[in-house]
Amino acid sequence: MKLALLGYGKMGQVIERIALERGHEIILKKTSSTTFEGIENADVAIDFSVPDAAIENISECLNKGIPVVSGTTGWLENYEKMVSLCNEKKGAFIYGSNFSLGVNLFFELNDYLAKMMSKFNQYQVSMEEIHHTHKLDKPSGTAISLANGIINHTKHKNWSIENSKPDDLFIDVKRIDAIPGTHSVFYTSNVDTIEIKHTAHSRDGFAIGSIIAAEWLIGKKGVFTMKDVLNIENNITF
Repeated sequence: MKLALLGYGKMGQVIERIALERGHEIILKKTSSTTFEGIENADVAIDFSVPDAAIENISECLNKGIPVVSGTTGWLENYEKMVSLCNEKKGAFIYGSNFSLGVNLFFELNDYLAKMMSKFNQYQVSMEEIHHTHKLDKPSGTAISLANGIINHTKHKNWSIENSKPDDLFIDVKRIDAIPGTHSVFYTSNVDTIEIKHTAHSRDGFAIGSIIAAEWLIGKKGVFTMKDVLNIENNITF
């Protein structure tokens, strides 16, 4: 697989290392100071850049018929535009707020628990997310995905990092040194607390998942998620 890396920060470098270990070839390492020259030779691109660059990166790929996997967060107000462009160009596109296998299983667990807890009004739900101090967006894309999973099954209508409105789902955002990513969901009553938690130990899990997604995406057309890549089906009924 000939791979274009759009963004060559810490995540891009981890993706490069693991991709080479899996026998793939890196044909482009795009940074803010380089161009897209040579991207037309890529089988697939992986975008781990910054919010301001993601739209340009994804658009460039779709316009040139390059399947693209994006793990950049903080730009989702333009997500539907990218979906429309992908469909218009008959391209292939995956966005994931988190490509870790463990986190995607955690998403399913979060949905399951939210459905279960919706019947027990004595529990108040809240969240915490912790990342390294260099992370630009807050809350994290992973936290937003978790929050939306809870909102879909509870009385909450929105999430907030301010804890200002009683109907909002509060996300306590913390930025601490070099933490790769920790996400917790709490259901608290007067007598006890139920907690589920995912702790990333390194960036490798995110990188491996994005490469697996890129391998899977080649030859396909459409807009997909990690549920498609991992063949995760949530058939839980209550």
